[in-house]
Amino acid sequence: MKNRKRKILITGSLLIAIFICFQGCTSVDVFEKNVRIPGQSWEYAFKPSVTFNVTDTTALYNIFVVLRHTNSYNYTNIWLEVDYQLPADSLRKQKLEVQLASNENGWLGKGMDDIYEIRKLITPQPYQFKKSGPCTFTLSQIMRDNPLPYVMNAGIRVEKVH
Repeated sequence: MKNRKRKILITGSLLIAIFICFQGCTSVDVFEKNVRIPGQSWEYAFKPSVTFNVTDTTALYNIFVVLRHTNSYNYTNIWLEVDYQLPADSLRKQKLEVQLASNENGWLGKGMDDIYEIRKLITPQPYQFKKSGPCTFTLSQIMRDNPLPYVMNAGIRVEKVH
């Protein structure tokens, strides 16, 4: 009886270890960093900046803006200016609308209690970096309200496409 319990414990532990291993292997996240918006009130002058190092120039990547807001946020969208400096390239600017809610479905992001997170692709198709090196993204809110209340975090997520 004692041997059987030991065998079950070892088998269970082995299955858990294999599950954890497979979870780690299927992760496609390369990089994610979110910057806290001071006082959950995004001023025009506050421009969260995120830098990561590109090492694999053979892979394709999905690049997302990540936003966290509360359910007290006053609008169904947010307009951003995304400035990005790619390795050995000039500064690029892009205006980006992130739809946060719809009349039919309410908040579109994933929510827990009164906090919602949404990811929006910056590029419509996967992107391939031409050179390795540092890559910097700077986010600015360009809504009419200054400060823009109830925005908690803004950041960048880069996922390798498999």
